[in-house]
Amino acid sequence: MIKTKSIIGALLVSILFAAAPAMAQEGHATPEIKKEPWSFAGPFGTYDRNQLQRGFQVFKEVCSSCHSARLMAFRNLSEPGGPEFTEGQVKALAAEYEITDPDAEGGKRPGIAADRWPSPFTNDQEARDANGGALPPDFSVLAKARGTTQPFPWWILNYFTAYSEGGPDYIHALLNGYVDPPPEGAEVPEGKHYNTYFPGHALGMAPPLSDGAITYEEGESGSVPLTVDQYSRDVASFMMWMAEPHLVSRKEAGFQVIAFLVLFAGLMYLVKRKLWSRVEH
Repeated sequence: MIKTKSIIGALLVSILFAAAPAMAQEGHATPEIKKEPWSFAGPFGTYDRNQLQRGFQVFKEVCSSCHSARLMAFRNLSEPGGPEFTEGQVKALAAEYEITDPDAEGGKRPGIAADRWPSPFTNDQEARDANGGALPPDFSVLAKARGTTQPFPWWILNYFTAYSEGGPDYIHALLNGYVDPPPEGAEVPEGKHYNTYFPGHALGMAPPLSDGAITYEEGESGSVPLTVDQYSRDVASFMMWMAEPHLVSRKEAGFQVIAFLVLFAGLMYLVKRKLWSRVEH
């Protein structure tokens, strides 16, 4: 009886500790971020190649002017499961950029597919000077570094749905969360911009996207809307691929392992019954 009470008490304490962050979140002025229907969500989700190509276009034309992607090489863009550009397209893209190389004449040379994506700034101090003292985060794994907070007990369901899209959800919400002018009563310091989903609501980054700013090939025929919502959705997907380039193969391997374990457990049960069938109980 005492042991049962101890177990129940331990469970209650763990629930209270788990609920504490959720209670704090509820008291925060930042609204709950909506879960988006990503193609790569769930245990069987996969990346949408066309969306990744559009997301790369947004990154290249807008985001890369301030943000780096140090862990991404040009050749990664042609790998299976990603944007899957052709090798010729990747080589042509890399050649558009100058890469710092002390062994090259003049210290610069055209990029090749094996090169990492070049940073827009020479060093962190130059990046800070160009951005009002703030250092723009590297995009390589930003989709995994950011996330959302869900109230208790809903986050428990994430273990059953394999929810891991908190980063893309946050990025999409942030890029759509700018409000100008700010709501009545909101105090926004000079040089900052009001954003509904940013903690504290004062964000140094100006709205980077606007409707019609980028023209997609699909958008010219009207199949893909040229809106901030679509741009942010596409670039968030691309950032998730940068952070998790082997997501699909990992899911496939996980499913195969689980299927094997289920089959193995069934076989062991049958073996156990066979071995013990002749033993008197």
